[in-house]
Amino acid sequence: MAWYPGAKKMELQPESDSQPAIKPTQFILHSIVAPWTVQRTYEYWRDSTNLESHFGLAYDGTLGQYIGTETRADATGAANRRTDGSGAVSLESASNLQASDPWTAQQVESIIRLGVWLHEQHGIPLRICRTASDPGFGYHRLHAAWNPDAHSCPGPARVRQFHDVIFPGIVARATGATTNQEDDMPTPKDLWSYKNTEQGEKSDAYAYLRNTKAKVDAVEDTVTDTAKDVAALRADVAALTQAVTALTKKVG
Repeated sequence: MAWYPGAKKMELQPESDSQPAIKPTQFILHSIVAPWTVQRTYEYWRDSTNLESHFGLAYDGTLGQYIGTETRADATGAANRRTDGSGAVSLESASNLQASDPWTAQQVESIIRLGVWLHEQHGIPLRICRTASDPGFGYHRLHAAWNPDAHSCPGPARVRQFHDVIFPGIVARATGATTNQEDDMPTPKDLWSYKNTEQGEKSDAYAYLRNTKAKVDAVEDTVTDTAKDVAALRADVAALTQAVTALTKKVG
C-alpha cells in the first residue's frame, strides 16, 4: 500500500488490512456535505458507517489519509474495485451542508498536489475519465456507475472548479508548466501586456493605449478640420447661389 507524504496518516482498521488490493487508475473527488476536519471524517468512517474514502480534506487544506492508495476504499460505487483489479482513489472534502460552496484556495492547492503525486506514484494519466472505467481524473457525479444514488456530489460550484482550475492545475504542475499555485496567477505586468506579433515580444499595454489614444485624437482633429472645411464650402456655395440668383434676375 502507498501513503501520501503530504497527508496525516490516520489508518482505518480493520479495513486497511482486510479489504482487497487495487491498482489505482483513477482519482475521484467528493464533497462530504459537512464542514468536517480530517479527524471528524476519520471518526465518522470508523464509528458510523462501513463506507470510507482514501483521503479526507479539511477547509484549511489539511489532508488525512485513512487507507493506502493500493487498497480498496468504498466511496465511489463501481469504481471502488473492478473485476480486473483496477480501482479509484477517493477524496472526501469538507463542504457546507448543501454542498453548494466552492473548494477553498487551500483545498484547491492540496487537491492539485495530491493529483500530481498520484500521477507520478501510480501513473494515473492526465486526462478526465471518458467512461466509468477509463483511467484518469474525475468527480463523483461524472459517471452514473460511480454515483448509483444520482446525487450532485461534489456540487455545481466544485464541478466548475474541477474543469476550470483543478484539473488544468494538475496537468500544468505535473508537466512542469508551473511549480506552485502562485505561478498560475498572472502578475500586473502580465495583465497589462499584449503580444506584439510582428516583433514576437510583449509590450507595455499602457504604451499601446497611449499610442492608440494619440491616433484617435489625431483622427478627431482631422474630422474637426474637415467639418470646418465643409462648413466653409457650404457658405461659399450659398453665397455663390445668391450671386447667381441675383444675376439671373438682372438679366431677366
